[in-house]
Amino acid sequence: MGDRGRELLDLAAVVAAAVVASVGFAALGLPSPALFGGLLAGLVRALGFRGRATVPRAAASAGQATIGVAMGSLVDLETLRAVGANWLPVLLVTVGTLALSLGAGLVLRLQRGISPVTGAFAMIAGGASGIVAMARDLGADARMVAVLQYLRVLLIVVLMPVVATVGFGAQSGAAAAVADDVPGWPAGVLFTVGCAVGGLVVGRLVRLPVASLLGPLVAAAVVDLTGLGGGAEVPGLLGSAAFLVIGLQVGVSFTRESLRTIGRALPLALGVILALVAASAGLGAVLSATTGVSALDGYLATTPGGLYAVLATASDIGADVTFVLAVQVLRLFVMLLSAPLVARWLRGPAEG
Repeated sequence: MGDRGRELLDLAAVVAAAVVASVGFAALGLPSPALFGGLLAGLVRALGFRGRATVPRAAASAGQATIGVAMGSLVDLETLRAVGANWLPVLLVTVGTLALSLGAGLVLRLQRGISPVTGAFAMIAGGASGIVAMARDLGADARMVAVLQYLRVLLIVVLMPVVATVGFGAQSGAAAAVADDVPGWPAGVLFTVGCAVGGLVVGRLVRLPVASLLGPLVAAAVVDLTGLGGGAEVPGLLGSAAFLVIGLQVGVSFTRESLRTIGRALPLALGVILALVAASAGLGAVLSATTGVSALDGYLATTPGGLYAVLATASDIGADVTFVLAVQVLRLFVMLLSAPLVARWLRGPAEG
């Protein structure tokens, strides 16, 4: 067997291990199980075996594009109307969250071995999968970013139901039944491929930063808002495959030294993350006071991460899902679209 054959066999074995790990994580109820599965399998391959494994560039670009389409498809007219009714306080709270994230990143830089861009990206609240997918392209340490972003998501997923029930007196099982009228697999595949390819081509033509992710994200949002997509979404299997690819790409880049650096950063990072979660809850109280929504809705709308877990909790306890989704999606767009500008600003003084 030639070198090329061994490389393909090696990659196939890592992918198979990632799939098995993803299924296990899904059974445990972890958020983004495919990304975690890919990350774990890639890490084991990088640290446990000789030689270097790489994810083909085309596969990485396809993974970024699919994630971009999935995020862009969250935008719809109902979401925009919910934001429009209270646009000023929602915008101010979103900008406040970005400022808190940058402040948390500055504190994280106190840890040796963390660059300004890595610190900021590791603490950006919202759009964790998108931030991880674009981290390397924008000069951040994707390994550190991935670990700390999903440490925050895990903490939020664990704490949020407790805070909602104990702190706000929410009760489970208050959601109304929602009809499932999402178009099927063929329409979803066509929507995903069309937005991914079209967004990628246009994004590169206009020199959009991280065109593989942001181009498809904008394309999917436009298609959704114009009604051309007919409500189509990225099929679950395609989305999982994209997360798995991004997880693998980050995982195979781990080294023992990078793992030690992350380990040293964890105590400080955990304290910073908890402070960020508490400060975001304070912004939720401000949002509630200025818009008239309930304190619980304000808390859920400003929770810094775990979008799908937040929406599931909001639906289960009978919160205003449309308002929560609107604020969360607006923040996601602001964070992802501003990330290239933030990276350029933070790199400027260091590289100038």
